[in-house]
Amino acid sequence: MRLVLQLIARLVLIALLCLAAATAWATFDAYRSVDRATATSAERVAQALEGLYWHELLLRSSRTREQLLPVPEWRTIETMKLISPGICVQVRPQAAFETPLCGQSKGLGQPPPDWFTRTVGMLLGDHAAVAHPISARTTVAGTVSAVADSDAAIQLAWQRMQDNFGVALAMALAIGLLASLAIAHALAPARSIVSALQRIADGGYRTELPRFRSMELAMIGRAVTELGERLAQATDARVALTQQLLDIRDEERRALARELHDEFGQNLTAIRAFASTIETASLQANDRTGITQDARTISQAVTHLMACLRGTLSRLRRPLAEELGLKESLIALTENWQHTARPTIRLDLKGDFADVHGAVAVTAYRLAQECLTNALRHGTAREILLRVERLAGDNGALRICIEDDGGGDVPRLAQSSGFGLAGIRERIAAVGGSLSIASAARGLSVAATIPIAA
Repeated sequence: MRLVLQLIARLVLIALLCLAAATAWATFDAYRSVDRATATSAERVAQALEGLYWHELLLRSSRTREQLLPVPEWRTIETMKLISPGICVQVRPQAAFETPLCGQSKGLGQPPPDWFTRTVGMLLGDHAAVAHPISARTTVAGTVSAVADSDAAIQLAWQRMQDNFGVALAMALAIGLLASLAIAHALAPARSIVSALQRIADGGYRTELPRFRSMELAMIGRAVTELGERLAQATDARVALTQQLLDIRDEERRALARELHDEFGQNLTAIRAFASTIETASLQANDRTGITQDARTISQAVTHLMACLRGTLSRLRRPLAEELGLKESLIALTENWQHTARPTIRLDLKGDFADVHGAVAVTAYRLAQECLTNALRHGTAREILLRVERLAGDNGALRICIEDDGGGDVPRLAQSSGFGLAGIRERIAAVGGSLSIASAARGLSVAATIPIAA
């Protein structure tokens, strides 16, 4: 899941929690406001009745407490204005058949659903009645008792909750939308960082990132740039070291070829000459002890050794690709193997290779040479296909593919640490190429891509 979506999801969750908390608080406050309205209504009605008693006392100052009763007429429109909606007030002592005087509860909205009524009643409980005394001088003339209508209280809480919920929901949506836009804008530079990391993964180590305003993103950008620079330096050093090692190995091969040619070649030639002399002398002396046959066997063995030595020297000496060019060297390589090998070797060349020289030509030649050697020595292939193609493009590249029908284990070969395959990997990496090993129709396929610009 994308980071922007994760942050927005968390923001939505926080907004929903805040919305639920605001709704619960609005419901609680609306429900408890009925208790405050009950106390206020009782106090206001008691003060109004005290005013009525004072009026009676001023007009009839000789009356006693008993003569003040019954309570003066208080069920008037003025008294109704003092009672909050949903509150019922009763005066004690009360007249016969007198009912409580309730405030107007119409207009409080629609009745709430049953689940809301049950939930609020279970969590918040019932409303308590409020009693306020009516005092006239030092006597208590009566008591004003106020109680909330439970249906009206629930209805008022539901209406208050709906109003607050609508406002809170609109605010949550607005905050969520604006915060989402702000988060998306703040994380937009992350795309540049991801693109830079992808370029580094593809080999473009030296990459520049724009300057970010955010301190954290700026630190990440600097770290990515430094990482790419260090990878570029390490790659350059590895390529230089690999090339140096390859040059040293080629020089050692040429030195070994000279030693083999000078020492083994001369000694084998001398041995073959001695064997021929012994064979000739035996024939002239008409020797029947088998010396002639032994001399002839020695001569044949030496001839075989000299042929093997010539093949070894041809592989150790300076690559033909540097002397003849890539196309002619590949033709000579396949013809040389074709004379000594049983499988059929087919060479398929596509494109112009006249300007392919140097390390690219030597690497392609060594790859073909090593793969043909492995296929002939370690496989049971009947047919080997060597395909070399020059790919089109601005700089161009060589595509070398060696495919045989001799079976083989791809995972084992891919993980092989043999000197031949390891050397090929080093050579291809030194020129910025890539190597892949896969299964063919009935065997293995080794393919490499080498940029000519190398």
